[in-house]
Amino acid sequence: MKIFVTGASGYIGGSIATALVSAGYEVTGLCRSTDKAELLKQKGIKPVLGMLSDEKLLFQVARSADAVVNAADADNPFVVEVLIRALGGSGKKLIHTSGSSIVGDRAAGESSDQIFHEDIPRPIRFEKIGRVAVDTRVIQGFVQGVHSVVMCPCLIYGHGIGLHSHSIQIPRMIEIAKKHQTARYIGRGENIWSTIHIEDVVSAYLLALEKAPGGSFFFLENGESSFKEIAETIHQQLGFEGTVQSWTVEEAVKEWGQEGAHFAFGSNSRIRSSKARSLLGWIPNHPSVIDWLKKTSL
Repeated sequence: MKIFVTGASGYIGGSIATALVSAGYEVTGLCRSTDKAELLKQKGIKPVLGMLSDEKLLFQVARSADAVVNAADADNPFVVEVLIRALGGSGKKLIHTSGSSIVGDRAAGESSDQIFHEDIPRPIRFEKIGRVAVDTRVIQGFVQGVHSVVMCPCLIYGHGIGLHSHSIQIPRMIEIAKKHQTARYIGRGENIWSTIHIEDVVSAYLLALEKAPGGSFFFLENGESSFKEIAETIHQQLGFEGTVQSWTVEEAVKEWGQEGAHFAFGSNSRIRSSKARSLLGWIPNHPSVIDWLKKTSL
């Protein structure tokens, strides 16, 4: 079975592509440089040199594949439209990667008791309309003969097995802690995100290729933590003295940007993945980002 993976040199896509090769799939991966193309070859992934904006190339490679995993850009409507056109009427699988900031609440470090499941109505903040629209378009591809699936992981941690081994949120918190010699959280740091290890993300994608119904949406999580807990653990693991420091949103924006401060680090994003467990038979094995941080060299 031939699988085309966008983002094959990235953290999520690279981990998925590498695991697919190990599982016996024939994998083609989109990448932008000859250097990365050579590295993909070493992992058994056939590289295709190009960019997401190369619509003709994207269309041709997707059309020749038996299934497509889009793990390059959750917010790019042009890529999704090309992939749907390429797979239209074929019944082939398109697995698109979203992210759980779609339920983010701009809490500025305050807690929330709202927990979201896959098939219940969700409030949509203005800033996330674009991503939600992309997810919706993928799911609607089902009526055009595309076996479309949306996978929506939360805060991902752990070392990737592809070319790019680091995720986004935890490494950026570690980077800031080293820069300032103290870990940081926003406001009171009581905002909570669901968390998921990259190996568990990968296992869910492999199961989705085999079992996911067309037109389905899956949250992916296995546990949750507040950002204060995460920051305190990073602070301790780096051996810093004193207490962890709080930032205002405005201070955080200067380091993490608006998207980072308001959503990636300042919001609540609490989800549950009962649907992935029941429909895919998915059994995640890594329950705690805090335990992982305590066992990992930072």
